[in-house]
Amino acid sequence: MRHIAQIFALTGVLIIMAFGTQAGPSQSGFAEPDMDYIRVAPSEELDLREALASDSWQPLESESPNFGYIRDTVWLRIPASAISAIPGNRQVLEIRYPQLDRITFYLLEDGVVRQRTLTGDHFPFEDRPIQHRNFLFAYDTNPGSQYQILLKVQSQGAMQVPVRLWEPAAFFESASVEDQMHAIYYGILIMVIFFNLFVFLALRERMYLLYVLSTMGYLLLIGTLNGSTYQLLWPGLPWLHNQAMMLTVPGALVFTLLFSRAFLNLKSTSPKMDRLVWYTVLINLVVVVVTFVTDYSIASRLTVALAIPSCLLLTVIGPLQWIRGNPQASYYTIAWGLLTLGSAVTAANKYGLIPTNFVTAYGMEIGSALEAILLTIALAARLYEEREDKVRAREAEIAAMAARRSAELRLIDQALHNPLTGLPNRTCLEMMINELITREPDKRFSISVIHLTNLPAITKTLGHRNTDLLIELAARRFNSIVGDLPGICPVETTEQQSFYLASLESSTFGFVVEADVLAEVPRAIIHALEEIREPLDYLGMQLPLDPRTGTAIYPDHATEANTLIRRAYIAQGSEDARDRGLAYYQSSRDSYSADRLTLVSELKHALKNDELALYLQPKMSLKTRAVVGLEALIRWPDRKRPVSADEIIALAEQTGLIKPLTRWVLEQSLAVRSRLLERGHILNVSVNISPNNLRERDFPVFVQRLMNSYHSHHGAITLEVTETSMMQDPVNSLRALRSLHATGIPLSIDDFGSGYSSLSYIKQLPASEIKIDRSLITDLASEVGDQVIVKTTIDMCHSLGYSVVAEGVETQETLELLDEMGCDMVQGYFLTPPLPVGEMTLWLDEQAQQEENRQLG
Repeated sequence: MRHIAQIFALTGVLIIMAFGTQAGPSQSGFAEPDMDYIRVAPSEELDLREALASDSWQPLESESPNFGYIRDTVWLRIPASAISAIPGNRQVLEIRYPQLDRITFYLLEDGVVRQRTLTGDHFPFEDRPIQHRNFLFAYDTNPGSQYQILLKVQSQGAMQVPVRLWEPAAFFESASVEDQMHAIYYGILIMVIFFNLFVFLALRERMYLLYVLSTMGYLLLIGTLNGSTYQLLWPGLPWLHNQAMMLTVPGALVFTLLFSRAFLNLKSTSPKMDRLVWYTVLINLVVVVVTFVTDYSIASRLTVALAIPSCLLLTVIGPLQWIRGNPQASYYTIAWGLLTLGSAVTAANKYGLIPTNFVTAYGMEIGSALEAILLTIALAARLYEEREDKVRAREAEIAAMAARRSAELRLIDQALHNPLTGLPNRTCLEMMINELITREPDKRFSISVIHLTNLPAITKTLGHRNTDLLIELAARRFNSIVGDLPGICPVETTEQQSFYLASLESSTFGFVVEADVLAEVPRAIIHALEEIREPLDYLGMQLPLDPRTGTAIYPDHATEANTLIRRAYIAQGSEDARDRGLAYYQSSRDSYSADRLTLVSELKHALKNDELALYLQPKMSLKTRAVVGLEALIRWPDRKRPVSADEIIALAEQTGLIKPLTRWVLEQSLAVRSRLLERGHILNVSVNISPNNLRERDFPVFVQRLMNSYHSHHGAITLEVTETSMMQDPVNSLRALRSLHATGIPLSIDDFGSGYSSLSYIKQLPASEIKIDRSLITDLASEVGDQVIVKTTIDMCHSLGYSVVAEGVETQETLELLDEMGCDMVQGYFLTPPLPVGEMTLWLDEQAQQEENRQLG
């Protein structure tokens, strides 16, 4: 009897704990609204408009809607007063019963449907608006509007719709508490299952296996009832969820009846009762079969209807055996009495006989948890003395498992963090980015990398150990800097601090920012870049790290983490990042993309098979109004997707094709000039060369040999090099240009005025011609400032001995202004767009004929 007293005391403590949870945080921040309802027969249809206009609305008689097993469609209306009672503009509606087939949620703002959501346990779990075992609907309200919520509910099972309106923070706090309650319950049952499973494996007694299966049945039953199994085990199989609901009840009862028979030894102590138990087992097995051949509504009613007498039978067996002196019946009677009471309360609630509250909603859970604990105590009492040593061994095994788990957690932590800086590593950053994309797919995120380009020089100067210390300092500093950016997303947050930066490599860091938030504060970007580029104070030295930052945007540039990080890497390696410290990814400059790789292959093929073409654009002398030269421009005419000349050149420079491409252009230009000479057009031809060509040691020699092969063109092929390109490598560019000039090759400075070269450098160049960039010519007629700049440039170039060509001339007015300013030549669409060689020859013939007619006239 001492054991029975202890059991009653334990039972009382657990009940107090269960009821005590109702007074916790979950009671604040929510309201259970008063609602009106309409019931619509299955043969009738009622849409939203008809429901709103109906005069059949009536108030609920109970606090929580519970209609029992009905086939009707139920409409529920939540008035504006209930919605406005919840503070804040963001609210959550929760339906606390997860076994409803179809739920349509309507949010009306001033009588207009603002939000409509369809969900239910007949739909895949991932389709739910909020991934939760209960049905959740989030919505926003504005203070100046009137809101109303309508719910259309259809179900073949128990029609109960317990509704709560929540503040989001209060809901998640309450959900956390409720999840902890379920975790305690599941933990109790899992503990019981494993305990008795170990006993079965040790003793090989069938009774313990039956008890394990019985407890597992109740675990699955409760998990199915509250929606946990649907969420965790088969979220994409709603049919399996509904079928599991029908199978777990008779399945759990079958194993429970078999366990009771073995535990009480009914075969020996009460043969008649043993036969009755077997008949009940067979009936429940028939119910299992029926669930596969009948509809859900009938099966669910039949399941619940047979569960009640089965539980009553299990409850009656105990007292009868106790009276007959069965030593195990005392434990059994108390345990199954609690379970039967809890199951009966839950079943009565589903039939709508009693209202929904904590006890009716969780009666089966409370009863089954207490039953599991009490029967486990009963089983343990039988084995305590002889199995004490095995219990100690099991405890040691559990301790070892905990230690192993702790070691595994340490290994996981090391795998997700950089050992030098302590920052999250690339794997952690990728996980965080993918999680952000999954959680907030409609937002734009900037994924940026910071690469310290000066670390190799510092390592060679100060050594690896000092470099490691410097990287640690840089990591802390950069983490602090990017942490102040608007819209920054923490990669990891611990109790001690938040990490906004991740270590991708020893010299590279990454971080994520909400792009639209940061774009609203452009000054913050500039300020952060300035701070990042400041030298680090280390050992009394100001050490420049020369950081470059590259950025890729989700979803503009990619939709998954690995590609976004890779493209941010590409951006930081660009010229823009080198010049400005920050660059955004541009697909047109990505030589590593699949399209670009394909384009490289096609360009090689086009060069090999002579599929490229030269177009020509004339230069006209303003003094004589005669064409005095042509500029050769590269084109790719037969390609399906047009590729601009700038893109061809950029691709060739990035892939090393610029060398054969420039040589091809020079050879073609000489051939074109030969054709023009045959037609009587004695004109110079200008060819653009890349700064990469000037870095080729054999380029001047190649040009000299080529010109020596065409004596008639000596001095008639002008090489054009842009002002900006020369400044990339001014020393080698000057050396190469002087070598070309020494052999009589005329040189021209293209795009003058668009770069940042100094006049002292320009003065050293052996050029004879300056071409003013089109950006200064386009608005010449309307912009007084441009006129002053162009006039000053022309006078300065004439003073230095250069002839001047103006590019981009498109109007007669611009041409006349340039003539007044003393410009020597013009080039642009005013004369003609670039033309293929054949069309340009005809155009030159026409110009010559017009000039001849003008002279004769």
